[in-house]
Amino acid sequence: MRHLRRSARITTEQWRRKLACWAAAVVVGVVAVGFAMAADAAATLRNHIIAISPWIMLALTPAGLALSTWLTRTWFRGAQGSGIPQTIATLHLENFAIIDRLLSLRVAAGKIVLTTLGLVAGGSIGREGPSVQIGAAIMHACGRWLNLSTVSMRRGLILAGGASGVSAAFNTPLAGIVFAIEELSHSFEQRTSGTMLTGVILSGVTAIALVGNYSYFGHTDVVVPIGISWIAVPTCGILGGIGGGVFSAILIRATRGLPGGLGRFARGRPVAFAAACGLLLAVIGIASDGITYGTGYEQAHEIIEGKTHYPASFFILKFIATIISYCSGIPGGLFAPSLAIGAGFGGWVAQFLPHTTPGAVVLLGTVAYFSAVVQSPLTASVIVMEMCDNQQVTLALLATSFLAYGVSRMICSQPLYAALAEAFLDGMATAPRPPVATPRPPAAPPLPTAR
Repeated sequence: MRHLRRSARITTEQWRRKLACWAAAVVVGVVAVGFAMAADAAATLRNHIIAISPWIMLALTPAGLALSTWLTRTWFRGAQGSGIPQTIATLHLENFAIIDRLLSLRVAAGKIVLTTLGLVAGGSIGREGPSVQIGAAIMHACGRWLNLSTVSMRRGLILAGGASGVSAAFNTPLAGIVFAIEELSHSFEQRTSGTMLTGVILSGVTAIALVGNYSYFGHTDVVVPIGISWIAVPTCGILGGIGGGVFSAILIRATRGLPGGLGRFARGRPVAFAAACGLLLAVIGIASDGITYGTGYEQAHEIIEGKTHYPASFFILKFIATIISYCSGIPGGLFAPSLAIGAGFGGWVAQFLPHTTPGAVVLLGTVAYFSAVVQSPLTASVIVMEMCDNQQVTLALLATSFLAYGVSRMICSQPLYAALAEAFLDGMATAPRPPVATPRPPAAPPLPTAR
């Protein structure tokens, strides 16, 4: 009887944990959808402002980036940048007091607000990377509420949260799973696989229930038949690999410190430096007629569907704007801008490859550049395949993605997010700690007095 009672209690506790984790995964889906709506509203507001006068951005962008940087450094430390490096870093930390700060719900809320602010101001950033940190924070909060004691279980929830964030942000459940295995954990543990898969499914189903079953870039029917059309594979793979490798190398170098006086200015006056970055972004935006602002989703969608043909200046200026946005220190991701740069690059290359369908070349250019940036070829292939709802180009996407990955590794030997996570951990290790008050020695007993 005692054994039965004890077994019943264990079963009840296990079900309580499962239900809590499932509820947290649903919350991740709801928050990801709300975040997407906020990002769309920010883009609409920015477009209204530009319609009034594009010159307003000369004041709005510097002020918005300066405010975002000040709030990040003052109230939301740990919210800067993409959010994926922070999530990777927490999977390698043993001090859960630090993890609790990086994955706190306050930082997650700040990530949403400040990324939205950056989009209104015209930063070349995305919401998908921040969704990873937000999802990890929600699942981590669930683990704290359940009072989980084992490190593996708490890391499993963080991993599940990050994967759920990608799944709900892109509506790509398979990509969320592959991303968690290939990028976040670099392994697949049996103990955490069920939690991760369940979280991805529930967050994805929640997103579909709220906004419908959609493809991020719509549906494409393009194919790359075996033959001369495959010349696009090495072309996009090599050129996209070079572009993405250079982009990653620049960001890693900038994270370790800008050279000379510029670096001293960035370290000594970060808010003023962010304002200067905002001014540069505004100038680029005005010169490009506003197409470099924001995520780049609209431009990428138009290029993939063949509605608009952008000049080579689009992906070049978007490339520069994304680097400036990241160097400014504001919260914001790299996924969406990288996809936009890749689509623009593919659209430009397509005019030189008349024997391949232009839409197919755009997809190959997108996956090549994106794979070269993140150096996760499987994730890049699956994301592009699911976003375009097209399985007919899977082999061409995989071949292009792995070729671009190899070229990128020759230029930038360390994966971008791993390097940023390592720099983040080094920065935490060298950060000055608050002084610890040393206890006073006990007072000496009073000397006896003569009587």
